[in-house]
Amino acid sequence: MTALQPRYRRALAIPVGMAMTTALAFLPGVTASAADTARTTAADGPSLSYVVNVRPGHGVPARVQKAVTEAGGSVVIAYDRIGVIVVHSSNPDFAKEIRTVRGVDSAGATRNAPLPAQSTTDVGTPKVLGAEEVAAAGAKATDGQDPLEPLQWDLPAIKADKAHEKTLGSPKVTVAVIDTGVDDTHPDIAPNFDRDASANCVSGKPDTTDGAWRPSASESPHGTHVAGEIAAAKNGVGVTGVAPGVKVAGIKVANPNGYFYTEAVVCGFMWAAEHHVDVTNNSYYTDPWYFNCTTDPDQRALVDAITRASRYAEKKGTVNVAAAGNESYDLASDSITDPVSPNDGTPSDRVIDPHECFDIPTQLPGVVTVAATGAKGLKSSFSNYGLGVIDIAAPGGDSTAYQKPEPPATSGLILGPLPGGKWGYMAGTSMATPHVAGVAALIKSTHPHAPAALVKALLYAEADATPCTDPYDIDGDGKVDAVCEGSRNHNGFYGWGTADALAAVTK
Repeated sequence: MTALQPRYRRALAIPVGMAMTTALAFLPGVTASAADTARTTAADGPSLSYVVNVRPGHGVPARVQKAVTEAGGSVVIAYDRIGVIVVHSSNPDFAKEIRTVRGVDSAGATRNAPLPAQSTTDVGTPKVLGAEEVAAAGAKATDGQDPLEPLQWDLPAIKADKAHEKTLGSPKVTVAVIDTGVDDTHPDIAPNFDRDASANCVSGKPDTTDGAWRPSASESPHGTHVAGEIAAAKNGVGVTGVAPGVKVAGIKVANPNGYFYTEAVVCGFMWAAEHHVDVTNNSYYTDPWYFNCTTDPDQRALVDAITRASRYAEKKGTVNVAAAGNESYDLASDSITDPVSPNDGTPSDRVIDPHECFDIPTQLPGVVTVAATGAKGLKSSFSNYGLGVIDIAAPGGDSTAYQKPEPPATSGLILGPLPGGKWGYMAGTSMATPHVAGVAALIKSTHPHAPAALVKALLYAEADATPCTDPYDIDGDGKVDAVCEGSRNHNGFYGWGTADALAAVTK
């Protein structure tokens, strides 16, 4: 087995000059017979995790409970309200056997690697801001600005600086960062952190032990950076978030090796839904498949499980925002070559149809899909795109060789907090998504009784219409790098336009 890099979305490594980077119900155990035990032992393989999807809202049928045990499975948790059961089993035929049981809609393995997943290297490295850079930026800050705000070209790009003159957002609004974990001890995050809405969902079952939502020293800073982009406090320290007056929660779903598996993502959406979270930020794709094909029974089960969870969250009032990805794919094309799946096994180049094989949660119904722009307002060189797939665009950074910001900003990347009281630059659609999540939080602050559907409608209606970049030759080599389809008001690069924080608080 070859262990590849986890692809938490969407901090990206890029060329030289760029430093991208419902109640919970437990099922009762059922004792297997000696014959069943013998059969299961004989079929032992590596212990894997599975989702078993049944009819929601009616509890788990007794026959399914019995079948899970007889097939060598042990239940971790069952989400009765959406009919998703998380199971561990070392029977290599578990999914095949359980799919034949009456009452099972779909079932599939969530991973290829044994529990736990094999170690792998990180993807990209944030550029940490040094003490001299911090001091120099602070000297340029004007009255009312946090010390590092002069380096945040992304805030005026969506008129967040103007929005802050009207309001910083409501502390009654919470955005949950479903990610690698959030360092709530960071001085830019601590004032706005919502502990009650935070949890560790890595196992598929929420852990609310104090601090369980934090990343360890060896884990990715990704979630902390995202949380700060959304709601870093305007407190005279470091950076300013898009919505610095709202609350931010951490729902940790990435395991120590950086994988975002289905059971953890389902748990994240369910936790957010049951804790009245207003917005979720999803800057990742669900491992191990970049695209999950509904023609494959295992992958179809993963799509089914996360679709149920995300839709449940939206019905409970949550707006789900997700990153489009960093591979310059046209997600509306007829075919895409996916060379990285499964990223916890042995990948191979496979040609998929993005209309049948989905990046989840990015391409799920109801999810707000975000493309990235650079300091000049153009689609970032790396950002995925596609007419009818991209809903909105926001700053995610790009190389200064392609899009250079105006002084005093010096980097084309996005500045945000890093664990341990530091700040640094990252880029990717990972960084674009929290800008949109922040604007959605401002809309919810302005319209506190608006359901999720209305918040999304306002998000799109209030976006700044951004016409296609045509021709799109971002590196200036005379060759078209991507083709944008659609009109000024709705196209494949920018969706309904670029997010507008000022409109969010004034309309």
